[in-house]
Amino acid sequence: MFDNLTERLSGTFRKLTGKATLTESNIQDALREVRRALLEADVALPVVKDFIDRVSLRAVGQEVSKSLSPGQAFIKIVQAELEAIMGKANAELDLKAAPPAIILMAGLQGAGKTTTVGKLARWLKTRANKKVMVVSADVYRPAAIQQLQTLAGEVGVEFFPSETGQAPEVIAKNAVAEAKRQFMDVLLVDTAGRLAIDEQMMAEISSLHAQLDPVETLFVVDAMTGQDAANTAKAFNDALPLTGVVLTKADGDARGGAALSVRHITGKPIKFIGMGEKPDALEPFYPDRIASRILGMGDVLSLIEEAEQKVDKKKAERLAKKIKKGKGFDLEDFKEQLKQMQNMGGVASIMDKMPGMGALPPGAAGMVDDSQFRRMEAIINSMTMRERVNPDILNGSRKRRITQGSGTQIQDLNRLLKQHKQMQKMMKKMKGGKMANMMRGLGGMQGPGGPGGFPGAGGGGFPRF
Repeated sequence: MFDNLTERLSGTFRKLTGKATLTESNIQDALREVRRALLEADVALPVVKDFIDRVSLRAVGQEVSKSLSPGQAFIKIVQAELEAIMGKANAELDLKAAPPAIILMAGLQGAGKTTTVGKLARWLKTRANKKVMVVSADVYRPAAIQQLQTLAGEVGVEFFPSETGQAPEVIAKNAVAEAKRQFMDVLLVDTAGRLAIDEQMMAEISSLHAQLDPVETLFVVDAMTGQDAANTAKAFNDALPLTGVVLTKADGDARGGAALSVRHITGKPIKFIGMGEKPDALEPFYPDRIASRILGMGDVLSLIEEAEQKVDKKKAERLAKKIKKGKGFDLEDFKEQLKQMQNMGGVASIMDKMPGMGALPPGAAGMVDDSQFRRMEAIINSMTMRERVNPDILNGSRKRRITQGSGTQIQDLNRLLKQHKQMQKMMKKMKGGKMANMMRGLGGMQGPGGPGGFPGAGGGGFPRF
């Protein structure tokens, strides 16, 4: 996410940080680069103009000239203004209402509205500890009701059945009555979408809104449509009192124009951001964290929260105890670590949140290839348990059997074994909690792309920096 913008901005900042002092001239040069980067990211022109004016006003003024590190001060200003255009803080859902609190979901067809209803239902259940019911008032799109029923079953929330022959108002009325009867905390109402904004759709959703009087009316929009997403949200907001926006498919958006434009154009906050297809791939939108990601500073808080949610703590504790007792780190343990990384969205998702990614050479982050991790897992799965616990017994015939069973090459297996050896050495240094030794072990690992490096593009590894 934001890969192109991060790359462009990082290059501009690198030029600035090398300067002893900043003048109006080199600040204006930097701002020209920033303006170009934002326009290429498909950020709406009024947003770009306002952003550049505000950064220029602060940078050319006293803030930078008095700073001991002018380049860093300039980056800090850009970060503050990025946060300002996206909203100062996460706008939480307002669920303070007599139960059930009703959330009305609106959006165009194809934006991922029904999928988002399922994701949001799961988030409310697991993160907010709410009893949730979902209902579909989309009586036009074939299989919309069945899709929501399937999603409700997957995430473990109540589903209120509806039929295509019913009027949306009747469906909504019956759903509210049933949600009250079952003492539900939240009722999520999925509405019909269209391929384009039309009067009939707007009239129908306005009627539903008046009838339900929801505490939240969320507009779901595809992030990959760029500034068009902001313009569509504005058109909806003019006809319907929106309380917030949910950006979907943000993991496939390398530009970021929608995230940077929506708040400024609609005046409504982005409340959630969809980062994948899985039911758990929905995150609250934190402008400060997103600004950090855009500037290549990472997002450690989100990384920690994700680890809390997705890492199997029992397995992690078991491995820690095993290492503390001096037992070896075998290939079964290595496979478990690979799975944990994949649970967190893969190495690309983790790298996106790691600090310092903006300092990597252009395009380096894009060289990460998660298929290497799946290949490594397939190799380990083709081994017997004895081979996993004691890989030293792997001779030529065993290696041939394993590679044939996993559809890989001998060099893939040898690379895996070298990487495992490196991990083993590092884990031995961790025995007894010697963190300093562990850090030295990390530093001593062969540079990514070398024999012990983590897998990357083209079967090698990350380039050595």
